[in-house]
Order: sequence, then structure tokens, then C-alpha cells
Amino acid sequence: MLPDLTQYLWIAWLVLALLFVIIELVTLEFTFLMLAGGTLIGGLGVNLLGGPWWAQVLAAAVISALLLFTIRPLLLRALRRSSRLQPTNVDALYGIGGRVMAPFVEGAGSVKLDNGETWTARLAVADPGLVAGSRVTVTAVRGATVEVTPADPPPSAAADAATDRSAE
Repeated sequence: MLPDLTQYLWIAWLVLALLFVIIELVTLEFTFLMLAGGTLIGGLGVNLLGGPWWAQVLAAAVISALLLFTIRPLLLRALRRSSRLQPTNVDALYGIGGRVMAPFVEGAGSVKLDNGETWTARLAVADPGLVAGSRVTVTAVRGATVEVTPADPPPSAAADAATDRSAE
């Protein structure tokens, strides 16, 4: 009188795969995703081909193990390789260059950074005589003010200056 429950086993495989996917969304380590793949490919696949329940369980276990030990390490390696930290917001300003927009008066002035933003600036060192157009480098950010130092001249400009001095 009772129906044969193995004829509804495909529903159990779908529910189990869905449960594994939901758990994977919480853990994000690809472990339960591999189990869900084994459940769908092995368990449900053998079920749809008409295999007995023990063959379905065996196929799900074997395919899950294969996915866990072959595909998962490759996915984790690819995920970790591409996750280089990118500085954003204020962290991206450290070391960026800029030009003096307004001369520094009592250590305070205005600079336009290479990213196009104009900031209020303070000198990190004693007044080096920066004029409008001089190159500076950001050393710190203090609220809405950047702390700057004079930028080193490019190597070619330093070599040209040394050549000019030796010619005299």
C-alpha cells in the first residue's frame, strides 16, 4: 500500500544540492559547492538513468570527492592569486604626486594632485621655498588636509643640471 520511496529520491537529491548551495553561500570556501556538484551529477544523474539507490549514493560520494580534491584547489588558487589589495579612498593618496597651486604661507597652501583633486596642504618639512607649479609628494593625510614634501627632481633633470655645472 505504501509507495516505493525510491521513486521520489530525485527530490531528495535536489533538496540536498540546494541545501549545499545555501551553506556554500555562507562559507565561501567551495567545499559545499563541490558536494552540491557531486550530489547533482552523481546522485541525481544516476537516479535519472534508473540506477539503484546504493549506486546513486556511491556515485555522489565518488564525484564529490573527485571535485573536492581536483577542482577545489584550482579554484582556491585562482581566487587567492587575483585578490591583490588595491588602496582606495584616502589610502590611495599616500605617495601620489601633485603641483603647488597657491604658494605656501606659514606652511599652508593648496596643491592639485595627479588624480585631479585639489587639496589644502601643509608642508611636512621647513619651508623649502615652493612656488606655484612646483612638484610635491603626499606623505600623510590629516583630515581634509594633505601633508606634502617637495618631490625629488626626475633623474634626467638632475643629470642635466650636473652636466650644466661641469660645462661652466
